[in-house]
Amino acid sequence: MTRLSVNLNKVALLRNARPLGIPSVTGCAIIAIEAGAHGITVHPRPDQRHIRTDDVRDLAQLLAARKNIEFNIEGNPFHGLVDIAKRVKPHQCTLVPDEASASTSDHGWDLQKDGERLQPLIKELRALNIRVCLFMDPVAGGMQAARDLGADRVELYTEPYARAFDAGRTTAELQRYAAAAQAATAAGLGVNAGHDLNQANLPAFLAAVPGVLEVSIGHALIADALIQGLDRTVRGYLAAIGHV
Repeated sequence: MTRLSVNLNKVALLRNARPLGIPSVTGCAIIAIEAGAHGITVHPRPDQRHIRTDDVRDLAQLLAARKNIEFNIEGNPFHGLVDIAKRVKPHQCTLVPDEASASTSDHGWDLQKDGERLQPLIKELRALNIRVCLFMDPVAGGMQAARDLGADRVELYTEPYARAFDAGRTTAELQRYAAAAQAATAAGLGVNAGHDLNQANLPAFLAAVPGVLEVSIGHALIADALIQGLDRTVRGYLAAIGHV
């Protein structure tokens, strides 16, 4: 069954607006976990505009006593992510090709261009027993290349699906994601998904796309939590992915 990893970047973004330490990133992690979340995700960036290095350390210490909760660190491996991973040894590193100035991730890896540089970093992370996931566009032909580089999983970039859902035109997109997921599974990769997924569009996505192991959700979940409360929102997302 699909697992839910709660991305806490937007909690940190709000916290950083004032020098008061609120809301607490670790405190929100505890609420999400107690509500049933299966994992915690953070995406530290070089400018530390939301999640900071100290947050990564504090969350790693928090989760060390919670063996059933996975810690997933996302980011560009060419921007210092590997050094962070070496220090805290998360369960999973999701490697994302975002520029330092990007407001958010908006495309998957071009493995023809970046594969040669990625391969030694993937090997280094896997030597630390860290699962490696590559952020990929839903292109079936790219999945074997991801496996050949040594990745364990791919995370399918789902913003195109979310836009299609809002426009009421999901059939072609869902077929594309299903084909990519099937190709990933055939190549020996696990399949994650994330970006602009929410309580409304998750059920249709998971019904159409086979074998999704994990969804990582931040912006929509935290936005919902401002209205519904974090505990209630996490439980709502768990219901949306089939945990009742």
